[in-house]
Amino acid sequence: MSLLFLSHLSSSSSSTTTSSTSRRLLQSTNTTTTAAAASCPLNFTALQQLLGVSNTPTTNLDTPTRCQYIKKGLRLVESLYLQTSDNFFPPLTSASSCWAAYQSLIDSFVSGFDVRNACGFQTDWISQGCMNITTRAQFEDLVPPSVLSDVVSACNQPLSNGAPCASCTTSLSSLQASYLNGESIGNLSDCTAYPSIYAAAFANRFGPTDHGTAQCLFSFNFDNSPSSNNNNQRNIVIWVVVILFVVFLFLGFGGFCFIWRRLGKKKRKIFSGRETSLAVEMESINQSTSLVRYTFDDIRQATENFNRDNIIGRGGYGNVYKGVLQDGSEVAMKRFKNCSESGDATFAHEVEVIASVRHVNLVALRGYCTATTPLEGHQRIIVCDLMRNGSLHDHLFGMSEEKLSWPVRQKIALGTARGLAYLHYGAQPGIIHRDIKASNILLDEYFEPKVADFGLAKFNPEGMTHLSTRVAGTMGYVAPEYALYGQLTERSDVYSFGVVFLELLSGKKALIAVNDGQPSLVTEWAWDLVRKGRALDVIEDGMPDLGPPEVLEKYVLVAVLCSHPQLYARPTMDQVVKILDMDLPVPSIPERPIPLIANMDDIEKSMSSSGSGNLSTAAGYQPYTSENGCHSRHRKEEGETSGLPLRHNKEEGENSARPLRHNKEEGENSGT
Repeated sequence: MSLLFLSHLSSSSSSTTTSSTSRRLLQSTNTTTTAAAASCPLNFTALQQLLGVSNTPTTNLDTPTRCQYIKKGLRLVESLYLQTSDNFFPPLTSASSCWAAYQSLIDSFVSGFDVRNACGFQTDWISQGCMNITTRAQFEDLVPPSVLSDVVSACNQPLSNGAPCASCTTSLSSLQASYLNGESIGNLSDCTAYPSIYAAAFANRFGPTDHGTAQCLFSFNFDNSPSSNNNNQRNIVIWVVVILFVVFLFLGFGGFCFIWRRLGKKKRKIFSGRETSLAVEMESINQSTSLVRYTFDDIRQATENFNRDNIIGRGGYGNVYKGVLQDGSEVAMKRFKNCSESGDATFAHEVEVIASVRHVNLVALRGYCTATTPLEGHQRIIVCDLMRNGSLHDHLFGMSEEKLSWPVRQKIALGTARGLAYLHYGAQPGIIHRDIKASNILLDEYFEPKVADFGLAKFNPEGMTHLSTRVAGTMGYVAPEYALYGQLTERSDVYSFGVVFLELLSGKKALIAVNDGQPSLVTEWAWDLVRKGRALDVIEDGMPDLGPPEVLEKYVLVAVLCSHPQLYARPTMDQVVKILDMDLPVPSIPERPIPLIANMDDIEKSMSSSGSGNLSTAAGYQPYTSENGCHSRHRKEEGETSGLPLRHNKEEGENSARPLRHNKEEGENSGT
């Protein structure tokens, strides 16, 4: 976020009005609002002093966005209260007076905005939260000391920079996913907010009101302060001067460039133009995120000079290395191959997508590296958190003999659904992943799933019913309407999720072999069993800790519904999360018109007409792409994987679903 918290709650105000209202606020926060209610112990004055009222509001915000800012401010004040009283919330008897005090603060920024009515907050919610946890002692009794120690290690440092903040929020996400997964009363300070409230109060030595702590843990942003504005203006002036200098320099040496080109040095000029273009694009991304830009020496030191023993994944884009940063944290480093200008577009696109989202079920981006060296040439590297349990593909189809238990599979299914739901409806603008498959679902040390590999993702502007684009993805996971007609929607991802869901439940791959040697789709196999009333036969034999039959059947039906060949029959990812997470019935599954396998020839022809496609043989599908840049082929060797960050070399088998890549329009990448 690039806006300053509550200062963006209103459309306009003058400095005179702001100053007078701030004086009234300081008086109102120190008095009780009614004689009947107990006085409010929350220190809203500290919030007032932290934010300041000297900045003139510049942006109109809708009601949902205002409500989000209001919740973040309340959580910071609750962290202060926890720090001084060991209680997460004020007494229930003071709920009304606390709302009155907070309302006074809001009124100083935007008049006529009734917080509780507009946002749907109930009065009692300010004194209630997650799993009936109200005190510090209750929280510390629930979370093991070793986990709390890890949180302190990660968060007890200045959090204004990207890498420390990413380390801290990652540890908090793991804590919440493992120990705070119960019910919350209301949505003011739900289970997802508790770790940040606690960490700001006790894990970080600077406290909740520190600018870096507030920015990292409560999503505050102080970029609109006068000093920041002056710095931004100074940076703009510098950039203008630099650009003008470059333009005049280019014109002055125009003749020399012409002679240089005639002498065969056109390649050097192209590389120079690529570097400038990429630098401008990455600078734009930097201004809206807190990513760390690592030096190439940092990367070399972390990977022991790209030691082959540190390679944990390979793909058409390049290699993934395990690395250890100077602070001791382990990361995954995805090193792109550099051979064409489209490679720069691929790199910048993936950085832009991953940097624009943050969710417990999405891979977190720590930073990146761009450099040019005499020996290695152009380098493009992104740095992400290391996933210690590899990918879902490793556990389902790898060499491990131990099968995933039913509770773990439930966790993976629900977490993946939540991550996709956030991409579709939580991110602004929405994002369509386009390459959901088992090898792109990564698992952390707690088997919490993380959706990875955003190399093919596309932003979905609000109001668009669908996007028309060339086909990209992996055979067996691509939705029929997208493969045949190039029409891309969020429900194209739903189809891919349904295929992965069936793989998770059955232990079978997206493309399975039948008696005549031709591949069949796992979706058709599962639908045939469901239609015959044998839904439980979809569940993999020998799965440990099986759940109740009615729950197993419900999951199978949801997976079959998501992978329905007709777009209208599939639910949205929001609906999938609600069905899996609540006691909601599964909608009826419409009959399928014809087996999808009957259209495979048409799908292959459609893909081939885009410039690339899949060649089908009795041994399975072998991917290829048209020659582009310096790559004349895009083929994954046996045992290679294409995701990020952690991959293990596993033998895929001859009928495994293999990646299919297509050249993307207007700079889209053709690799993973």
